[in-house]
Amino acid sequence: MIKVLLADDHGIVRAGLRRLVEESEYIEVVAEAADGKEAIRKAHEIRPDVAVVDISMPGMDGLEVINQLRSIHPKLPIIILTMYEEEQYVVRAIEAGAMGYLTKRSAPEQLVKAIRRVYAGYRYLTDEASEMLALRVARGSTGKSLLDLLSMRELQVLRRLALGHTNREIAESYHISIKTVDTYRSRLLKKLDLRNNAELSRFAIQNRIIEA
Repeated sequence: MIKVLLADDHGIVRAGLRRLVEESEYIEVVAEAADGKEAIRKAHEIRPDVAVVDISMPGMDGLEVINQLRSIHPKLPIIILTMYEEEQYVVRAIEAGAMGYLTKRSAPEQLVKAIRRVYAGYRYLTDEASEMLALRVARGSTGKSLLDLLSMRELQVLRRLALGHTNREIAESYHISIKTVDTYRSRLLKKLDLRNNAELSRFAIQNRIIEA
């Protein structure tokens, strides 16, 4: 049996993924986690064969979750299953060590295929993710942008601000304080040389962080 850890902060999503995965032969969900810290703890205790992780969960930065999972379990194949389809998320997740990248719009059978493939030692990317990585490689160093200056959490806060979410809404979503969100906003404005939320929104649209 392939032992799988599911990490997603939405219980309904985890329940659906569990049903989907366990309908397949020789795959078993041995643990679930609602945030990054719990995922790391359970990976350490249970030693799953594959981890399926949402890149955006309360508390820890998604890349930090990947880094810590790999530090305690270096050979653990990690599949990112997320709502984010933008290039920055794909590239950063793969660079951090994820073996697979799927969006939640992917066909259900792709997850099972991805679990089997990464367990066997191969990568599994959607066609869209593969194309993004190929374009990134083709651009090389000339493809660097201001987005490369941002941490994963800053990128997530940028996206939320650009979509019109309030600091309180963002704080509640990531289980952080409003003051911390304001700190992220200040860093974004400084790093991107912008003045206000309207300019953040324009920047996000121009760089395909959100759609117009």
